[in-house]
Amino acid sequence: MATVSTVVTALAVAANGFSGVVALFHFGPIRPAMARAGVPESWLTFPIGTLKTAGAAGLLAGLLGVLLVGTAAAVGLVLFFVRAVHTHLLAGDYSVQFGLANAFLLLNVATLVLNL
Repeated sequence: MATVSTVVTALAVAANGFSGVVALFHFGPIRPAMARAGVPESWLTFPIGTLKTAGAAGLLAGLLGVLLVGTAAAVGLVLFFVRAVHTHLLAGDYSVQFGLANAFLLLNVATLVLNL
């Protein structure tokens, strides 16, 4: 079970880290999706990109042995993506990005459950 937990957490670190960096640099392809969901472009740096990147760093700390930090990061990322899914639903945005938000939510829930 430890191997599965490590692999899922490492995948979550990579996915959330990539997503956070993409948001921090306002990568062009994500802008239309954010606009459809009603998210101002100014939010891509803070809070969106910053929180995703910090969450990935926290999960990495958990992988490296600071278990409470990893668990707290997983909880934070689950809450973040619950709100992301909710935001897409409120805006009526059922695009690919809505599916990605759901996938990230499930990945972070799995990370949290496996690390508890």
